[in-house]
Amino acid sequence: MAAKPKLWYFRGRGRMESIRWLLAAAGVEFEEEVLETREQYEKLQKDGRLLFGQVPLVEIDGMELTQTRAILSSLATKDNLHGKDPKETVRIDMYAEGTLDLMMMVALAAFKPPEEKEESLALVLKKAKTQHFPVFEKILKDHGEDFLVGNKFSWADIQLLEAILMVEELDASVLSDFPLLKEFKTRISNIPTIKKFLKPGSQRKPPPDSHYVEVVRNVLQF
Repeated sequence: MAAKPKLWYFRGRGRMESIRWLLAAAGVEFEEEVLETREQYEKLQKDGRLLFGQVPLVEIDGMELTQTRAILSSLATKDNLHGKDPKETVRIDMYAEGTLDLMMMVALAAFKPPEEKEESLALVLKKAKTQHFPVFEKILKDHGEDFLVGNKFSWADIQLLEAILMVEELDASVLSDFPLLKEFKTRISNIPTIKKFLKPGSQRKPPPDSHYVEVVRNVLQF
C-alpha cells in the first residue's frame, strides 16, 4: 500500500489550503507535519528539502514537491482533474489562477496592520463582485453545464468553490447577484468527497487568527 502524501506547513490555510482541498476532493487521505518552530523550518532548509527555501512542501510518490502552483498542477493531473486535452487544461489553469489570486489577497491581509487589513479585505469584496464572480457567472451561463470545463469535475471547480466560501466569510451575501454561482456552490459542495471535507473535524483549516499570524512570523522571521 502506497504511503499517504505528507504535507509540511503551518497550522493554518496559507498557500497549503488549496492543496488540502485538491487532495480531499480527489479522495486522497494525507498526513500533516505542522511547523511551529524556527528550528523545524531551519532543519528542512539544512536538509535541502526546500528547493527555493519555502514551504509548502509535499512528499508524494517518492518525490518532494515545492512551489504551490506546481504542486497543484501535478496533483490535478495525477487525479484526472486537469482536463482531457491541452485546450481544457489551459482553461482549467486560467480559471484556477484567477481564483487563486483572489484567495491570496485574503490570506495576505491577515498579516497587515488593522487599518490596512480592513482596506485590503474591502478590495477583495470589490474585486470578487465586479471582476471575478461576473466572469464565472458568464462562463456558467454561456455553456449551460454543471462544471466550468468540459462538463466534468476539475481542479477549476474545486478552486472556485474554495474562493466563494472564503469571500462569503467576509460577506455572506456576496453571491446575491450571481444565481448560477449560488447553484454551482450548492452542487459542488454536495460532491461526496467535498461534502466530507466541509464537515467539522476535517483537515480543512479555519480563517487565520492572531496565533497563526504570530507563529508564521516567528518561524519565517519577518
